[in-house]
Amino acid sequence: MWVLMIERYWFLLAEFPRTAKEIVAKWDARQDTTSWYAHRIREAWISEASEKLDQRMLLIKTLVAVCPLIGLLGTVTGMISVFETMANQGTGNARLMASGISMATIPTMAGMVAALSGVFFSSRLETKAKMVKAKLIDSMPHH
Repeated sequence: MWVLMIERYWFLLAEFPRTAKEIVAKWDARQDTTSWYAHRIREAWISEASEKLDQRMLLIKTLVAVCPLIGLLGTVTGMISVFETMANQGTGNARLMASGISMATIPTMAGMVAALSGVFFSSRLETKAKMVKAKLIDSMPHH
């Protein structure tokens, strides 16, 4: 998930500005920018740029949504360990149960930390992509 987010930030900050400049240069080089045909070309170029901007965003959002579930899986595993200890040793030995409880809480916290930070950064990525797309649209005037 983090590698994909870093790649998207790299694309937005380093790669896409060059792509946007090329698209704007092609648009500015056109003599006809007012006809129906020119508007369709403009829309196609904007659509291609938008597709590049939105690449992997669905995968990132899916991975962010899965993080708490993976943490929950760790919680279940830890609780199974606690119940095994209780069944084998009895309910009175807190030291034996402590390792199972830590096995239950650490994955939950890790999953939530990953999910919350993932939500924050993925929403920032999405907002940045929308802003870059709007800037591209504004830099390609049509009449």
